[in-house]
Amino acid sequence: MFLRAETQQDAAHVDRLVREALGPGEATLVDQLHRDGCAVYSIVADVDGEIVSHAMFSRMRAPERTLGLGPVATAAGSRRQGLAGAVIREGLARARADGWRGVFVLGEPDGYRRFGFDPAAAAGVACRYAGPHLMFLALAGAPPLSPGTPVDYAAAFDALD
Repeated sequence: MFLRAETQQDAAHVDRLVREALGPGEATLVDQLHRDGCAVYSIVADVDGEIVSHAMFSRMRAPERTLGLGPVATAAGSRRQGLAGAVIREGLARARADGWRGVFVLGEPDGYRRFGFDPAAAAGVACRYAGPHLMFLALAGAPPLSPGTPVDYAAAFDALD
């Protein structure tokens, strides 16, 4: 397995992977994040020349210098092999190295706590996704989020509603 940044040549493969794993809305989201210039890290797992897992890290509108993780997709025949975890860890390592302050994710807490995401760290923020599935991972010595901190994903997420 080779972890790397998505290239232009991978776009159709990533689209097909995300479409099959998560549906057309999530595939459109990935494409729109790229078109809007909000995609910061688009990490793929390449196994023998085949893209089998993908994680998108996009720029948040607020707070400053934070990223949103998602979508994350893995091919049906490649699940339960640690590939999603590998692309997530690679993206988080790049974010740390580049000085990002933190990463938000919306998902099942049991699936993301192992990476350090914490629902309590996002508790009380002002976000349309606020609740037990919104989690935050502080990076680069970021201070805790204050209650009422505005949290807003990239504009491409607005189309998901």
